[in-house]
Amino acid sequence: MPKDSLSLPLQVTLTTPLRHRRFRQLWLANLVSNLGTWTQTFAAAWLIATVSSSAATSSLVQTATYVPVFLFALAAGVVADAVYRPKFLFLCTLFMALCACAMATVVLAGRASPGPVLALTFCLGAGSAFMWPAWTASMSGLVEPHEVESAATLNNLSYNVAAILGPALGGVLFSRVGPGALFIANALSFLGLLAVYGLWWREGGARPALGRLMFAARLREGFATALGCVRYRRILLNVCSVFFASIAFAALLPVFVKQVLRMNSSVFGLLMGSLGVGAVAGALLLPTVRRRLGKTRLLGMALLVYGAMLLSLPFLRSLAVMVPLVIAAGMAWSATVSTLNAAAQLAFPAAIRARTLSIYLFVMAGGYTAGSLVWGRLADWAGVQVALAAAGACMVANGVALLSGKQESAI
Repeated sequence: MPKDSLSLPLQVTLTTPLRHRRFRQLWLANLVSNLGTWTQTFAAAWLIATVSSSAATSSLVQTATYVPVFLFALAAGVVADAVYRPKFLFLCTLFMALCACAMATVVLAGRASPGPVLALTFCLGAGSAFMWPAWTASMSGLVEPHEVESAATLNNLSYNVAAILGPALGGVLFSRVGPGALFIANALSFLGLLAVYGLWWREGGARPALGRLMFAARLREGFATALGCVRYRRILLNVCSVFFASIAFAALLPVFVKQVLRMNSSVFGLLMGSLGVGAVAGALLLPTVRRRLGKTRLLGMALLVYGAMLLSLPFLRSLAVMVPLVIAAGMAWSATVSTLNAAAQLAFPAAIRARTLSIYLFVMAGGYTAGSLVWGRLADWAGVQVALAAAGACMVANGVALLSGKQESAI
């Protein structure tokens, strides 16, 4: 072999990470779990929009989902670096399955008022908050370093395949079988992950070497490492601003469909699913597009496309126009999420990765939480259409700043 060939970049396709058995098992189980999660998210959002006419109340579904991440992500990152992850992931998933069962019980008992639904949504979010740092750090550790970007794209693909099927099924089934059955489906969707985590736990493996560092010391170490890195601070700035604006679509879409379009749950499911269709298509095209455009330019253009969708949506009434527009935005969102996630995962070594990723999740959840509250209040005050357009303007401004070089992405 020629000596220079050792320095050639390795060719990594989208499916390359699936050659690793544990990654493949978790990816498939997570696909099923994501389907259940999206079905539950659809059912909760449409249920709240049905029992309340307030946009601010409807947007609280997203707030209840992401506030726990904002509150607990930092602690979760420290814990994830200090425990045996398969066992920890099993217990977090079991807690979420029990919460989903409780949600189904509340709805089937006829107590589906905003209070209990939002409270249990918060509990599910808390389970996710503790699971995400350990999950992300584990998944990136199951593949080779040069495969992490493809692994992040694959995980995003799993999420978005479910984002197509979950809302589509929810839109058809909500009025036929009721939300309780959809919440039961979410509870059952965790069984695959529980099985894989259980096998992994029993197989054993390397435990973390904790030394004598206490919780507070490990947390300070994570902060010092993450915030001491200029590149990572720039990634976090992008994450906060992007997720703050993007949450407007999920937070306000139920109210937009119900009050502005005056259409039913199937249209809500269609538009949510269209975003997923675009995200899946985007994931398939990403390796090629990323090589041609570069990461920063790709991210900036993706933000422009998503922002254009938010700006245009309030003025449209034809599904024939809206659906392709939302699909294009889904492609842009796939590029955005996978690019930011991969940059965060590659920034630090495995020993401290869960803690630094927890700061990423903390900032992401902060953006989501603040955005859902701001856009919900603005929608009640000035109208859903104004709120969507304002969020779109914020997203476009982010894209312009990146492409013009006024904002450094460090991607």
